[in-house]
Amino acid sequence: MQLYLDTANLDEIREAASWGILSGVTTNPTLIAREKGADFKQTISEIAELVNGPISAETISLDAPGMINEGLEYAQWHPNVIIKVPSTTEGLKAVYELAKRDIRTNVTLCFNAAQALMAARAGAFIISPFVGRVDDTGVDGMQLIREIATIYRQDRAITTLILSASIRHPRHIIDSALAGADIATCPFKVLQQAMRHPLTDRGIEQFLADWKSRT
Repeated sequence: MQLYLDTANLDEIREAASWGILSGVTTNPTLIAREKGADFKQTISEIAELVNGPISAETISLDAPGMINEGLEYAQWHPNVIIKVPSTTEGLKAVYELAKRDIRTNVTLCFNAAQALMAARAGAFIISPFVGRVDDTGVDGMQLIREIATIYRQDRAITTLILSASIRHPRHIIDSALAGADIATCPFKVLQQAMRHPLTDRGIEQFLADWKSRT
């Protein structure tokens, strides 16, 4: 399973990229807005210099023509740009038209397997089920990943990648991989947490103590 970083913060991306684990980056209007004064196009361009992989840039239009126009513009910014559209019927129309132009899309805000199936049929490159937000409703978000994975695997014509989004904690990463996700996109703090363990810290302390006391 590939790991993406869910952020528009260049410092976070630069640090995570230095670990050698990043395959891509996802952004959205909220993440861009958090970077005060950041220019959308410039931010995407700078991310492309740090990560050699898909970079999701989200449209803000609610209608298909608007999404298509924005998608056509964003796609010119860099070959790695993926156009992010919502799981709506207008989003499906945009996916379908952009796919005809060989422009890849990421269908976001997916909350059921029917949405995922239709996105794949429309030609989506990536589907993004929001596991954390599904969990918030009292339903197992990983069950959604499993359902989509089963549906996709049964139809060889479907090549859409499953991206587990709304990752809240390190266990979500492992469960996503076990459930059949192709990608997990994570906040930087979750990636940091995933590399921490008290036994690792304790082991390092013990090794250093033993080394210092060798004489």
